[in-house]
Amino acid sequence: MVAVAQTSQESLKQRLNVSGGRDLSGTLKVSGAKNSALVLMTASLLSAETVELSNVPALTDIDGMTAILESLGVHVDRISDRIRLTASTLSGSTPPYELVNSLRASFFSIGPLLGRLGHARVPLPGGCRIGARPVVEHIRGLKALGAVVNVEHGIVTASVPGSRKRLTGAQIVLDCPSVGATETLLMAAVLADGVSTIENAAHEPEVQDLANLLNTMGARVRGAGGPLITIEGVEQLHGCSNYPVIPDRIEAGTFLMAAAITRSTMVVEPVIPEHLSAVIQKLRDCGCSIDINGRAITITPGVVTAVDITTQPFPGFPTDLQAPFMALMCTAKGTSVISEKIYENRLQHVAELQRMGASIRLEGSTAIVEGVAQLSAAPVTGTDLRAAAAMVLAGLSAKGTTQVSGLKHLDRGYDDLEHKLNAVGAEVKRNIS
Repeated sequence: MVAVAQTSQESLKQRLNVSGGRDLSGTLKVSGAKNSALVLMTASLLSAETVELSNVPALTDIDGMTAILESLGVHVDRISDRIRLTASTLSGSTPPYELVNSLRASFFSIGPLLGRLGHARVPLPGGCRIGARPVVEHIRGLKALGAVVNVEHGIVTASVPGSRKRLTGAQIVLDCPSVGATETLLMAAVLADGVSTIENAAHEPEVQDLANLLNTMGARVRGAGGPLITIEGVEQLHGCSNYPVIPDRIEAGTFLMAAAITRSTMVVEPVIPEHLSAVIQKLRDCGCSIDINGRAITITPGVVTAVDITTQPFPGFPTDLQAPFMALMCTAKGTSVISEKIYENRLQHVAELQRMGASIRLEGSTAIVEGVAQLSAAPVTGTDLRAAAAMVLAGLSAKGTTQVSGLKHLDRGYDDLEHKLNAVGAEVKRNIS
């Protein structure tokens, strides 16, 4: 594993050369979940004591969150996959725009900053350009907890009136089960005065992971993973040691699809199988044999046939695996219908797959994919994180050597992907353009 993730500037100059047509075999190791690690890091702002996380992946997004927390006065110490965060003294409550603009998860810091300090100024976030992803739900929930919130010149300013500077427990009903809003409000409510409830909460495993960490730190959270979360506010939280980040279900799903698209028998581990139930079912439906043994999944592809998917919030098929699954369906027998219901701009990879000979027709947010006998190598670009992964998967299957650009996206969410793939028989080389 690479000890330090590539910087975004380095990634801009690089491409992956993916040689297609190779059989893969062995075990693909899954790193800690990016989307969980990022929010767990922000939770360290809630305590003056040290929070130690383990199984933290080496990604540019993790580097970005580290820089944001350090800008607020958090001491960050990282060794291998462990990271120690100490927010004993916070020197600021306004993360810099240039850091926040490249990392959407940084906006989640508004919850713990407001809960602990009683004030925060956080620029509106950036990240992959895959849709609107508004923060209205976050703001509405913070107002319900007693915060005064204003949005002006791209900055969200929030404060708690009164001398105690402490939020007040409230009933919050989300219009949609937003993962980010659920996590922001959960962190804000743990130090509030009284009991808070979040109705129509997101069910995602990353929400459950956050709640487990908060409870380990002394919070009183019940119901995470279901539609109703109850939070009994406490005066303060303490630190914790060696809290393990859950395995990355999106990376695990990507690896399962890498095995399927190369028609290779592979073992993928560690995985929490219930986090991938919808994905496992679709892989079985399309002709793959799946054997689950504890936290290891063995996939043996048969004749891969077309199946339809519609992206949905957890426990449905994840939007983050729509692009990799589309790459797989490009090589399947028959015609599949892939409907994107989460992010309106998350079909930009269609044009890149078409460059490789894929037969895809777009109708709004739905792609009709007719499988072809074989994809062919071409220069392609990953337009967002998961699209970049889809290009690598397509390259593994294609005839010839595919050049994949857009690695600034790929390096945000996959820890040393080429090394892991090469270890099981792929030929993936990173070159500077």
